[in-house]
Amino acid sequence: MRAITTTIATGTLVLLMSTQVWATDAGHTSEAMEHAGKAQAHGEKGHAKEALQHAKDSLTHAKAAGKEHADAHKHMDEAIKHLEEAIKHAEMGHGSESAKHSEEAMKHMRESGH
Repeated sequence: MRAITTTIATGTLVLLMSTQVWATDAGHTSEAMEHAGKAQAHGEKGHAKEALQHAKDSLTHAKAAGKEHADAHKHMDEAIKHLEEAIKHAEMGHGSESAKHSEEAMKHMRESGH
């Protein structure tokens, strides 16, 4: 039940955040948020393989967003660090720990302002 609630909350958050993101033409941040949310949800369900793929996809977009938005670079750097940790833990089969890092990554992405 918690995973369903998390998925719904993450989806709603991504939708709300993506509206502002589209307005500022920062598609990479939106994509990074979406994939990080999916990584978190899969990690909480214990689906390490799926969490791994979404964390990797999120990392790719987070790096691109960091390059595009120098003023938000600090937060995107922190998001990237957490996504790398999410990937590492998902590869080890630690879905729960991977989910925590995906969640932290999303916090930093939100704080980046993009």
